[in-house]
Amino acid sequence: MTTPNATMPLGIVMRKTPGATRWAKWGWKAVAVLPGAAPADWLELRHEGEAVEYHAGTLPLNLYRGEAEAYLAGISVRDPSVYAIFQSNGPSPDLPLRLHLVTASPYEAQDYMDSGEEVVEKIPMPPALVDWVRAFVADHYEAEAFVKRRRDMQRVDTKQEGKGDPRVSQLSDVYRTPGRKRTLQ
Repeated sequence: MTTPNATMPLGIVMRKTPGATRWAKWGWKAVAVLPGAAPADWLELRHEGEAVEYHAGTLPLNLYRGEAEAYLAGISVRDPSVYAIFQSNGPSPDLPLRLHLVTASPYEAQDYMDSGEEVVEKIPMPPALVDWVRAFVADHYEAEAFVKRRRDMQRVDTKQEGKGDPRVSQLSDVYRTPGRKRTLQ
């Protein structure tokens, strides 16, 4: 794997609220990011009634030069976001999720969503983080020049390669329109 071109530690804040149904006792949602956060492991930040907010963990947000186009797509939308990927093998039954990855690439997040094995949370980027990613994109993104494809003038329809299925012996094309039925004399 290539080495990142820029790295920033990013803490993820998770909110635990009572579940809406009898099948889900608790609901979990990523609500904020903490740029430059210190290491943490499910540190309780705030307790409000039955809702609890945790600093679930801190992972590096790595930016790679080859992914600059994806970062540009991510910050060009109305609400730029960062994505936290969780796996469902948390440290305890009370904390069922484990922070696996943090990314600013919507393309990479989509790959994790397609697998269906991880939980992907979309979290709004703070303005300072948007500026940091925008500066990275400005330094490393190179737009690919559009090259119009030109057709060559070679005729490819002058020679017939074969008469349909080679296993069927007949003189004409296998895919002909059905005609009248022929009888043997």
